[in-house]
Amino acid sequence: MEMLDWMKQAKTLAEDPVNGFDPDAVTESVTVDIDAPARIVWDILCDMPRYNEWNPFCVKAVSELKMGAAVDMRLMNYAAPGSIVPNCEYICALDKERMISWEMVHTDAWPYPARRDQVITPTGPNSCRYYSTDAFLGNNGIHVYRFAGPWVKRAFDDSAYALKARAEAFFAAEN
Repeated sequence: MEMLDWMKQAKTLAEDPVNGFDPDAVTESVTVDIDAPARIVWDILCDMPRYNEWNPFCVKAVSELKMGAAVDMRLMNYAAPGSIVPNCEYICALDKERMISWEMVHTDAWPYPARRDQVITPTGPNSCRYYSTDAFLGNNGIHVYRFAGPWVKRAFDDSAYALKARAEAFFAAEN
């Protein structure tokens, strides 16, 4: 896994046992090469009202898409197939056509902070690469990773392949 800039600069578990970064508690999706420009992938990721049309994991998402804004989601529960769970995280990075990220903050009621990054790397004028990560933070992170990591990876892989298909179809329709 290539460490993202925030990961390189994050406090360690020893420095911050509540929100510290543990490189062993990160799930990474498959990396997909997409035959479509980064702008199309970005537009799809930011068009949250249409997630239900293509995203097999996040079937509903609502957000103002600004720093600190909530991202209210409905997620397919890969740990209990057939059920959907509500989830609310907060935008923590927006780098147009490069990265969109949100995080689950630590609370007494939910002591499982995490950060999801969706990374787009242009590889040419009409192509790009995409992957996503979920870093489970703090001393509880490794336990969450061991429990949820495998199904989160499946969910992220499914989403990556679906995003690739949608972006390539949209780009083909433009030409």
